[in-house]
Amino acid sequence: MTPENFQQIVLEESQQRLVMVDFWADWCEPCKSLMPILEKIASEYPNDLLLAKVNCDQEQAISMQFGVRNLPTVILVKDGQPVDGFTGAQPEGEIRSLLEKHLPKVEDGLLIQAGELLAEGKYDEAFPLLKTAYEAAPDRVDIKFALIDTYLELGRLNQAKELLDSVLMVDQDANYQTLRGKLELAEKASQSPEIIALEEVVEKNPDDLQAKIDLAVQYQQNNRQEEGLALLLKVLQKDLNFGEARKLLIDAINALPEGDSLAGTYRRKLYAMLY
Repeated sequence: MTPENFQQIVLEESQQRLVMVDFWADWCEPCKSLMPILEKIASEYPNDLLLAKVNCDQEQAISMQFGVRNLPTVILVKDGQPVDGFTGAQPEGEIRSLLEKHLPKVEDGLLIQAGELLAEGKYDEAFPLLKTAYEAAPDRVDIKFALIDTYLELGRLNQAKELLDSVLMVDQDANYQTLRGKLELAEKASQSPEIIALEEVVEKNPDDLQAKIDLAVQYQQNNRQEEGLALLLKVLQKDLNFGEARKLLIDAINALPEGDSLAGTYRRKLYAMLY
């Protein structure tokens, strides 16, 4: 960094991403061991972190402006202002811990991407992003609510209910109440007259495999995927070649969104029977 590009880097670039300013000199041995670590870390965050190097022997005015007294010194700049930093060669782990406080979290990026897809009604595509974000930050209520809503839209009522029941009392705000009401409506809507009638047939005639297939199809059409999968599997456990049970089960598995653990579970169960 030089006086010529100082304004662009410190004032302009730092409005878009975090700038890590490394103050060093040729005679400073700790500087030489620190710089490769900073370069490595910066390369991992090309969109969120910029490494700017200041040779203090050549750019004394910049060093004085930042109040640098010892080398190496690293100063983090955001929105044109120093926000953090350290002096002396530090272990890579400590540097990463310091940067984590200022860099966007992985789950934040996933949530933003998912939000754009949700706004377009692309719940299948948003699901794996939200699932990964939730696994990375299970305590983030905003991510949890987005995943619950996606579960509801995809007809995964059991998963939505399980996740909703895990929300702590302190987090049960208006968004929580909206999702709770949405779940209750979905549960009522999923209990159609056709399902009720077929459930009675299956209960009275548990060996009626065709009735179980018909009920499984109704479950699928009423966003009760897990119950439909379980029923089709029971049919195949009785008769591996009965009707369209195998095709319907494979189609139902393939219809689940990418990254859905339910798909993996039933795919393994089916393969175990076939092979």
